[in-house]
Amino acid sequence: MSAEKYICIHGHFYQPPRENPWLETVETQDSAAPYHDWNDRITAECYAPNGAARIVNRQNEIIRILNNYARISYNFGPTLLSWLEVNSQRAYRRILDADRLSQKRFSGHGSAMAQAYNHMILPLADTRDRITQIRWGIADFRQRFGRMPEGMWLPETAVDTESLELLAEYGIRFVLLAPSQCARVRPMGNAESAEIARGAFAAAGMLKDRDRNAVEAQWTETPNASVDTTHPYLVRLKNGRSIAAFFYDGPRSRAIAFEGLLNSGENFLARLMGGFSHADGAQMVHVATDGESYGHHHRYGEMALAWVLHSIEDSSEVKLTNYGEFLEKFPPKLEAQIIENTSWSCFHGVERWRSDCGCNGGHPGWNQKWRRPLREGLDGLRDALAPMVREAASGLFRDPDEARNDYIRVVLDRSRSSVDAFFAENAAHPLSSEERTAALKLMELERHSMLMYTSCGWFFDDISGIETVQVIAYAGRVLQLASELFGERTAKPEAEFLKQLGTAKSNVPEQKDGAAIYNRVVRRMQVGLEQVAAHYAISSIFSNYPEEAEVFCYRVRRLEYEITPSGRVRLVTGKALLSSTITEEMETVVFAVLHLGDQNITAVVRRYDESQAASHEEFLSTSKLAAMRADIPEIVHTFDRFFDGHTYSIQSLFKDEQQRILDLLLQATLSEVESSLSSIYENQASLLHFLSQSGLPRPPALSMAATFAINAGLRRALSSQPMDTIQAHAWLELAKADQVELDRQLLGYIASDKMKRLMVDLHGDAGSMTKLDDALAAARMMAVLPFELNLWQAQNIWYDTLKMPRPMGESDEWLTRFLELGKQLRICVDHLVVEEETLNGDSA
Repeated sequence: MSAEKYICIHGHFYQPPRENPWLETVETQDSAAPYHDWNDRITAECYAPNGAARIVNRQNEIIRILNNYARISYNFGPTLLSWLEVNSQRAYRRILDADRLSQKRFSGHGSAMAQAYNHMILPLADTRDRITQIRWGIADFRQRFGRMPEGMWLPETAVDTESLELLAEYGIRFVLLAPSQCARVRPMGNAESAEIARGAFAAAGMLKDRDRNAVEAQWTETPNASVDTTHPYLVRLKNGRSIAAFFYDGPRSRAIAFEGLLNSGENFLARLMGGFSHADGAQMVHVATDGESYGHHHRYGEMALAWVLHSIEDSSEVKLTNYGEFLEKFPPKLEAQIIENTSWSCFHGVERWRSDCGCNGGHPGWNQKWRRPLREGLDGLRDALAPMVREAASGLFRDPDEARNDYIRVVLDRSRSSVDAFFAENAAHPLSSEERTAALKLMELERHSMLMYTSCGWFFDDISGIETVQVIAYAGRVLQLASELFGERTAKPEAEFLKQLGTAKSNVPEQKDGAAIYNRVVRRMQVGLEQVAAHYAISSIFSNYPEEAEVFCYRVRRLEYEITPSGRVRLVTGKALLSSTITEEMETVVFAVLHLGDQNITAVVRRYDESQAASHEEFLSTSKLAAMRADIPEIVHTFDRFFDGHTYSIQSLFKDEQQRILDLLLQATLSEVESSLSSIYENQASLLHFLSQSGLPRPPALSMAATFAINAGLRRALSSQPMDTIQAHAWLELAKADQVELDRQLLGYIASDKMKRLMVDLHGDAGSMTKLDDALAAARMMAVLPFELNLWQAQNIWYDTLKMPRPMGESDEWLTRFLELGKQLRICVDHLVVEEETLNGDSA
């Protein structure tokens, strides 16, 4: 009997949650520039392109576009999907669509797998956290994909028997593990294998007590990851339960991730095909890597993947499959035992997430001794607060643990109706508004207590890294919520936590230790309603807020607002009702802002109730009178008299708004600097040309002026409406003549974004010759720019526009030019094949 050959490629797509724990939004991350943050950048490089991946011909023209996700096995972290749902809806839609398409392709089995919710290392978690992580992961998956998951990704593939038992208890059929995690194997009995094939295993994860002679079969050890990875294995658990385990092909997976295999689609396919043996029966060569390998870690990796997938589909020798389909067709005939407390990314088991085991990113001379006190500090904080949480929750919820497990419905939908339904099912009695807020704070404390164990906090080299600071920030949010709920009782747990952090020493001397990072960074992040009010008050000077405004995860309803100008000086006074969309906490505040011009801003805020009405009216009359007289000292004195003395400044703004306002304030200054440097360059251009052509050294000051002026001029030309292609060509010639280094990354980002916007305009007014000519001129410009561009979105919109119903009266000339536009965008317009639904809605 000849072998049936199958290939399955798994991508683990994941980013750690990056949201500010107090604002529930990802703030600007400078290291991801020119993108806003790392989620934004990796989406552009990986998550979106894999939903509409390109195959090109020898002329580097696009001939086929397909959804890679619909042909591979994949999992996305739930916290990443929640970000994509809001911030990249087209990429999110393709990820969900792919599961539906894969069910048609793979005998009803969707390719998406679930994931333990926030990438907590399950073998290091207590049982309560494991249960919630699994139940939240399943609930998140069911809401997004509309079905029960068959498999679940274990974070870092970290595994132990208890975790597998819980997965099986909650209906998970299989897991994916590294070959090094298999301890030994043995054959199963035929009757038992037949029972699985008939569906008892698929339906309930249970094995009937038959053919017990198989139990006595001899185990075969699998040293050095020698397990045969082409078959599924059965792992027996307690109470007659079992779960299937697939051990991926280690060498081929490493070649994809670390050995440049994605540089060539042909080599990639050949390496996969080389994984089959000459044995009879069905075999599956399957690999697993971080999904970010396909486009982010390896530029154009998604194109190599697309080429391989299409080649396999065209082959009569081998078929694509996913784990659910293969398990149904070829149930386990072998049994395996796992090696407890192991993972795919730590040679020492799971020590990377609790000790200085030697697994690190390669900084010479650094250590990771900080890992243990960080974990022990978090464990101590969790355990110290747990009795307080149980005590408070028992008076509000019928079953506090069940309420916590059910709280994922609120995380996924924070509408009032969703929260009401949660309380209707879980509250011990009808709750007052104060009790609702307390109950929601308890649930948020529980949520952040899990988020603070996100694995990335330990993965990298130093406690000062952004991933580790993030988990410490979640602990800070836990402590703030605990303080609001339990008062002084939290002082001791906080002190003990900081004591532990103080022993977590950074490798960077100026960072000192975890306690210093907490006090310097995390405490500054912490906000309450008054800080939100201060942000609203200050930013209102530069923003035209509606009467009801959303400020991150808060709502602000303006009750009073007045501006008293006096020359450049402005006094703003107001009253507002603030509420948290997370905890429903509400507060009325009064505020005042003194703006002396530029960045010179002083603001004050205080909580308000009706007993303060007379005092507030006195403040308003006194401060306004002083403002009209431009009596700045009296205004400041009035602030001190009627408020608590604490003032806010532009530095009190949340990061994104602070940057926006500083950009506004700096606009005139930067324009003046740009004009001065451009003038210097223009006046000395002929001398600089002479020096460059003669090979003579150029004065650094002139080189700096030339670099700034040329890059600034090219930015302006590429950004102008319409694009000033004549000026852009001129600046490029000057850059070449004067040997000026271009800011390739920023200019590439600007040009790519401009092309996308031109295509959006054309899509919205298909048939417009003017907009088509603008887009065509820009596309011709793109073809000669000496830096890399990301035209992925522009190309998608071109195709989407092509498929639109043609406008009445559209001329042949318009279509001819539109096809020329496609060619300029590197599309083979005569032979393009696009998978149905791949680009649907891309130009929205």
